[in-house]
Amino acid sequence: MPETAPAPAAPHRSYRRRLRSRIILSFVLLGFGLTALFAFATNWTRERVEEQLIVDLMSRNIDEYARSYARNPGNVTAPVQQMYGRVVTNFEALRLDEPDWYELPDGLHNISGINDDGSPFSYKLAVRKTPNAWFFLAYDMSQNSTGQAQFNRAIYSSVVVFTLLSLLVGWWAASRVMSPVSDLAKRLRAYRGSSDPKPLAPHFAGDEVGQLAEALDDYSARLTQVVQRDREFNADVSHELRTPLAVIRGATELLLARPGLEEKVHQRLLRIQRAEQQCTDLIGSLLLLSRNERGQGTTQVGKVAEQLLEAHRAQLGNKPLLLRTEGGSALAVDAPESAVSVALGNLIGNAVKYTSEGEVVVRLLSDRVEVIDSGPGLSAEDAARLFERGYRGTHASHSQGGGIGLSIVSRLCELYGWQVAVRPGEPHGVVAILTFRPSEDPALA
Repeated sequence: MPETAPAPAAPHRSYRRRLRSRIILSFVLLGFGLTALFAFATNWTRERVEEQLIVDLMSRNIDEYARSYARNPGNVTAPVQQMYGRVVTNFEALRLDEPDWYELPDGLHNISGINDDGSPFSYKLAVRKTPNAWFFLAYDMSQNSTGQAQFNRAIYSSVVVFTLLSLLVGWWAASRVMSPVSDLAKRLRAYRGSSDPKPLAPHFAGDEVGQLAEALDDYSARLTQVVQRDREFNADVSHELRTPLAVIRGATELLLARPGLEEKVHQRLLRIQRAEQQCTDLIGSLLLLSRNERGQGTTQVGKVAEQLLEAHRAQLGNKPLLLRTEGGSALAVDAPESAVSVALGNLIGNAVKYTSEGEVVVRLLSDRVEVIDSGPGLSAEDAARLFERGYRGTHASHSQGGGIGLSIVSRLCELYGWQVAVRPGEPHGVVAILTFRPSEDPALA
């Protein structure tokens, strides 16, 4: 019995943002990016233009300052406000008084530092040196720095304001864009479980959402046709197979009623009768699975287990295998006998098929059945591909079967709310566990 249930894996969660959130986030990022880029470009342009204007102004005025000194050395004033001029003819005194200025070449220089009172200063200094006099013209940049700080605060505030405005616009746009999509999803949810869904396309405009609704209508129509054909096929097969099975059952019962049958003939007729019953149960269960309908009835699990083991005992031949049950026989479930027989029969059948010697034990507990075998055990690949339709285990190379038995068991468990699991036995073999829902009949609990 090569299949096993893998350990339950942690659910994989994909944290994806909703489409509405992505639209809003796109607007916010776009608004922030554009305003931040515009603010940076504006500030950079302002600094460059301001720097160029000051450089031109200082260059022109230092020349005018020198010419004014040449015309009237005793009355030299700075050309414009915020500029402070100085003419030095005693170069050695300048070396002692302003050693930093003494080393400066002709041109414009940025001077900054801290005054004696702790206040910062910043000015731009124009230097013009002639053989007879050195001219210095300083332009106070403190007001410019204050204005630049105010400008930066204003432009950064505009980035925040426009980002918030982008958030509001994005919220509004997302609501408008997502409204038809949400309406489409709401209508789809309303059709859940309906066997005759209404067309969606007439409720929407001819835009992308309307095209999506048309595509969904087309898919729904084709899917409904497929499901209908599948149900009709299953019903036809079930009906057509029941007739020959009924003939086989009647003929078997008549033959078994004859007196003086040989033992071998009697055993073969019993085997035919059990095979007919097994086919009938399987057809009924598959028909209910195709319709996704639960059958009605109450089944004594112990009785079904004994019947299944008895059927397998008749087919063992010389195989050294002991089949037995243990535990109480009061376990009852709210399900038709055919469903319980198919689910439990596949588990027992796998255990008998893959166990060459030893025993197969069907243990009946209060709410579940355990099928324990002493077979070769399980491989890692078998454990990973449990209940996969069409998969045959590593020990199934010399056995017949299509690899769909446990798949049918899994589908029956989903239909009736049962649970099935398979784990390695101790020290070897396999333990298959079929857990039933509690009986709703207090008398059977």
